Amino acid sequence: MTSRPLGIALIGTGAIAKHHARAIHATPTTRLVCCFARDAVKRDAFAAEQRCRSAASLADALADPAVDAVLIATPSGAHLDAVQAAAAVGKHVLCEKPLDITLERTDRIIAACADANVILCPVFQNRFGEQVQAMKAAIDRGRLGRLLLGRATVKWQRTMTYFQSGSWRGTKEVDGGGVLINQAIHTVDLLLHLMGDPVELHGYAATLTHPGIEVEDTACAVIRFASGAMGVIEATTSTEPQLPVEVEITGATGTIAMRGEELSRWDLSAREPGDDAIRAAIKPPGPEMDEHEARFPKHCRQLDDLAAAVVSGARETSVPPRAARLALEVVLGIYESTQSGRPYRFNT
Repeated sequence: MTSRPLGIALIGTGAIAKHHARAIHATPTTRLVCCFARDAVKRDAFAAEQRCRSAASLADALADPAVDAVLIATPSGAHLDAVQAAAAVGKHVLCEKPLDITLERTDRIIAACADANVILCPVFQNRFGEQVQAMKAAIDRGRLGRLLLGRATVKWQRTMTYFQSGSWRGTKEVDGGGVLINQAIHTVDLLLHLMGDPVELHGYAATLTHPGIEVEDTACAVIRFASGAMGVIEATTSTEPQLPVEVEITGATGTIAMRGEELSRWDLSAREPGDDAIRAAIKPPGPEMDEHEARFPKHCRQLDDLAAAVVSGARETSVPPRAARLALEVVLGIYESTQSGRPYRFNT
């Protein structure tokens, strides 16, 4: 690939696709070449709005020599076919979470990209938040000592209007699940990113406030990690008002936490230069930032990360496919534990 911006075909033109298109336009290392969706009217309108070509078919989009990578933003259960088609013609893949709705289909996605020697980049843009990167650096440097506890909390709201906005929403067959697989999986990924591999969990999930949908709107789980540390996952789309995501990590020598887009706790027993400035910048809880605006710069950073990997010839970006598979396994493990009443154990 030359030094020109990475050409991207956007597959899917729904709500999330608009946010991806905005990020592609705003990232100097990427450009939006074309889009494809089955509904021709919506596709053409999207293309006009986003200043790109409306591809007549998926094959048409993939055949475009200006396309280096595809960004898949279709319903979760429809990812596999698009990834396989893209990999087969040598296009790199940026795929919305989850990679798919089962581990078997996810493994086929990973294998297709590996066999074709193309990059598979899962959309976990929250890893690119400055507060997450500061927490990860502190943990990796051992500043928290032995990790003891981790907590991931998502208390959001999705109304029935949200579920009625697409026939696939709230269905097990296409959506794959509810709050865990759609909203909280980002925060589940952050917990794993910071705490390490899990070995066992016990979970509960239920539909408490959205009658008629097939999937959960509330869930929780306790989790044990390979290090011996323990954690808690809490998630709901039933709360009013919606609250910022929270992630808190406690070790033997400190506790650090984030709330929304900001660090909310930085208490470490061994002081270092810069700690006082971090603590001084911590703000009291305030109104939550619009979630789309909050993730916009992080989407841009992930796009830039993909472009850099392509230019360098790397096989993976800084978010490897294994991370997406593991986050999905945690979600599916909670579902399985809910049904069986028994702990779910990971293969280690």
